[in-house]
Amino acid sequence: MLACVRTAAVFGIEACPVQVEVDVSFGLPSFTLVGLPDAGVRESRDRVRSAIRNSGFEFPPHHVTVNLAPADLRKAGSAFDLPIAIGILAATGLVTRRDVQDVLVIGELSLDGGIHAARGVLPIAAAARRDRVRGILLPSPNRAEASVVEGLDLYPVAALTEAVAALNDPAAFRAATVPLPPPLPAPHRTDGDFDDVHGQQLARRALEIAAAGGHHALLVGPPGAGKTMMARRLGGILPPLTFDEALEVTSIHSVAGLLAAGHGLLALRPFRAPHHTISDVALVGGGHSPRPGEISLAHHGVLFLDEMAEFSRHVLEVLRQPLEEGCVRVARAARTVAYPARFMLVGAMNPCPCGFHGSGSRPCRCSPLQIARYEARLSGPLRDRMDLTVQVAALPARELTAGPPGEASATIRA
Repeated sequence: MLACVRTAAVFGIEACPVQVEVDVSFGLPSFTLVGLPDAGVRESRDRVRSAIRNSGFEFPPHHVTVNLAPADLRKAGSAFDLPIAIGILAATGLVTRRDVQDVLVIGELSLDGGIHAARGVLPIAAAARRDRVRGILLPSPNRAEASVVEGLDLYPVAALTEAVAALNDPAAFRAATVPLPPPLPAPHRTDGDFDDVHGQQLARRALEIAAAGGHHALLVGPPGAGKTMMARRLGGILPPLTFDEALEVTSIHSVAGLLAAGHGLLALRPFRAPHHTISDVALVGGGHSPRPGEISLAHHGVLFLDEMAEFSRHVLEVLRQPLEEGCVRVARAARTVAYPARFMLVGAMNPCPCGFHGSGSRPCRCSPLQIARYEARLSGPLRDRMDLTVQVAALPARELTAGPPGEASATIRA
């Protein structure tokens, strides 16, 4: 018997339709999976077999062939577990419909038949709406995420038995579905407020200009001047995300698996601060199975590079093209994936290796050659892309303790 189930695969932040074709025929018991599956998809054979048996169903003791079409696109991830299991049960008659085309199915199975959350549900739901699919069968933790896309019937399930019941009697399942809880209140930023910053009027003004125009900024000054403190408060004065921006940001975090269960659209602009030991692949994205990097996770937000001169020069140089184009293209043998990367780059660095050149508070021990080499860690083309370079001086203790507080972030933002 042959059965077909509709699902989707995510490439970049776009979803492509995939047909899961299952054929159960007489022959020696075997389970064959074709259609360019990666190692994670091939391992689904053991998860699917155990989940079907532990859910009270009978796994067919016959020759099972599963094809993931189109067969020329490599499939990655564990979200194909549930559509494969549904296809097998449909081919054996336990799911009454053998051709499930009006509902898109995604989800990862555990050995006991439970269904875990999947990555990339938001772009998959958007693709289902684009392809005029009536509904989507998805894990319960991804329900709030998929509800962002209007016009879809959602069938949130927590176990394989619930998935079978939802497909056999969709009307009854939807009638018994618990209503979606109210959306979570918009979170508040925990990075601090600008009223914590005393003095530093020049640096504060520069960051306000950077926030207003989306400019890249470089803060140069000795240790303890407040460069990191001010940069981490930059997100609090940025304008709120528009709906389209929030949709893009949420899609990227969904694909990266960073969207918490029960959350819909992200309300805050992202702020990413990777460590200076980061690799170029982790920064711009890529890998064997391409995933978004830090610059894409900072899309419509801030990418903060603390101790910028300590980053590898090769890692910094890969930022030059994304800063110009607002996206990054990861080319692999199979296909090229594009990730959006329109962010504000904010860097902080010392003026020299010891950190006190020109500060006046402590003598600098670095030779002119050492200072020149330290400054040369940032190439000329990269410095040209920094719209604002600000010298941040260390303030005396009496000005920090006796000076009036600065404007609050809410005032600056308004």
